Amino acid sequence: MDMFGPLMGGLAVALQPGNLLFAGIGVLLGTLVGILPGISPSLTVALLLPVTFKLDPTGSIIMFAGIYFGGMYGSSTTAILINTPGEAASIATAIEGYKMARAGRGGPALATAAIGSFFAGTIATIGLALLAPWIVELAVQFGPWDYFALMALAFVTVSATFGNSVLRGTTSLALGLFLGLVGIDKLTGQARLAFGVPALLDGVSITTLAVGLFAMGETLYVASRFTGVAEKMEAVRGSLWMTAEDWKRSWKAWLRGTALGFPIGALPAGGAEVPTLLSYTIERKFAKDPEQFGKGAIEGVAGPEAANNAAATGTLVPLLALGLPTSATAAMMLAGFQQYGLVPGPLLFTSSPDLVWGLIASFFVGNLMLLVLNLPLVGLWVKLLKIPQAWLYAGILVFASMGTIAANPSVVELGMLVLFGVIGYLMRCWDYPVAPMIVGLILGPMAESQFRRALQISLGDSWVFFRHPSSAILIALAVFALVAPIIFKSLRRFKADDA
Repeated sequence: MDMFGPLMGGLAVALQPGNLLFAGIGVLLGTLVGILPGISPSLTVALLLPVTFKLDPTGSIIMFAGIYFGGMYGSSTTAILINTPGEAASIATAIEGYKMARAGRGGPALATAAIGSFFAGTIATIGLALLAPWIVELAVQFGPWDYFALMALAFVTVSATFGNSVLRGTTSLALGLFLGLVGIDKLTGQARLAFGVPALLDGVSITTLAVGLFAMGETLYVASRFTGVAEKMEAVRGSLWMTAEDWKRSWKAWLRGTALGFPIGALPAGGAEVPTLLSYTIERKFAKDPEQFGKGAIEGVAGPEAANNAAATGTLVPLLALGLPTSATAAMMLAGFQQYGLVPGPLLFTSSPDLVWGLIASFFVGNLMLLVLNLPLVGLWVKLLKIPQAWLYAGILVFASMGTIAANPSVVELGMLVLFGVIGYLMRCWDYPVAPMIVGLILGPMAESQFRRALQISLGDSWVFFRHPSSAILIALAVFALVAPIIFKSLRRFKADDA
């Protein structure tokens, strides 16, 4: 598939004034949210879902992508200035970044993070434009048995990727699959699990579940852990510009971080946490003076930040090409697509090419906006850290409730929002990941539909999933992904007992 023609068309879409405005709003909101302690990009996308349901789909999805990248960069600011990563992927940045800030070199630390994010994001976007169409060419040849096997693999990898326990991830996924059964059965026309409530005949709203679990649940959890003690913030002293030595020590780290982040992020079980920590370890081994690590080595900021942004772009490869989310924010973007009746995957490239290629092209624009806007606005972002957190949490709860009521004016919907908020809070307290629940609600009905289609075509023969090589391989990978963590955990226990 020739990518240059569609990419040029997508660039024309992304450069339309309205879409440029959406991209700018997304980048600014994402950076703001990434800086505020305890608020993640996935939470922001969840908050905006009900507000944007009547807006243009292309502009809204571009804005969500801007929030994604802006949030990834913004979390590095808090990691550097107050030693509080806004995202798990910024933990590695905090190790050296905060030491640099305490030594009066917060400016160069923020600069290498911004430039590294721009460099890695641009290279990774080129990789996305090259790789996604190739995956789509393979996926369009899939039958219903292949799609079901692919979704089974997605369920397993999502359960294993999110959270610290496969069992807890699977439990969260099962709750989402259960909620996906609510409503009218598309095959028989019979009501399922509606319990006589007319509002449930259309099924559980993805927007309501997302806002409840992420916005209300996470806000209640963070507020319940608030101690009232302000974080100690290091002032940005001196110039933001990097010296020639800083550039010399950073550019190789940017390259290595990008080379690590994009391919790992593009894997179905990828994410940004592994490549950032791996990048930090590699930079420490490649450093000419390893003793500087732990005291404020700029390579320890440059490499992980490049890996972070490259991985964030990489996670959009399985999302756009196959419809598989591999991060919490990607799951929320999947919910955003669903809100407009769009299904990410191979058919989206043919049914809505302007949207897909406009979105991909907007990554170039968004990364440039990140670089141009964020360095001059560092002083403003630092002032935002002084907002009282009690006001912040109360505002989020009010905004979430008003947005849901505006999208779905119903007492039942508001009741479900509060219920999902409490469930999200309890899941966070007991360390259950909430993203698999969203994925289960979105992909569950699709998997059920493909499963039924496969059985109808094969006249009820369940071996159809194993007769086709592609579906058999995907099911084998799903079984391996489910069993492998348990085997590895048992081997570690065995070695520890033996020792």
